[in-house]
Amino acid sequence: MNQTLLYLYRTFNFSVRIVKLCQFLDDKPGVARTLAQQLLRSGTSIGANVEEAQAAQSKADFISKLMIALKESRETRYWLRLLIAAEIVPQEKISQLQSEAEELTKILGAIIISTKSPT
Repeated sequence: MNQTLLYLYRTFNFSVRIVKLCQFLDDKPGVARTLAQQLLRSGTSIGANVEEAQAAQSKADFISKLMIALKESRETRYWLRLLIAAEIVPQEKISQLQSEAEELTKILGAIIISTKSPT
């Protein structure tokens, strides 16, 4: 699988996992629902922006879409950490999601840097 397809696949699967976690959180009372909404927005936005970047009209447009995905990835990492720190979800339940969010952040950052560098 080439690199582009791999990160499209990974960001899509990450979004699916975020949706499932948010479905779980939505069944909980109180603040968990509010946090689920925030996490759902940022966590699914990563893949949507990566997908949209594939149809970019220019190099600058491509970078812009990936920068948005990078920011959303960083926000998603925040919400995941908050869920653990607030003891809403045990760390072991979302540690793989946290790891994937970290990796996606690094991948997106690397793609942005390599795209910005002169060829």
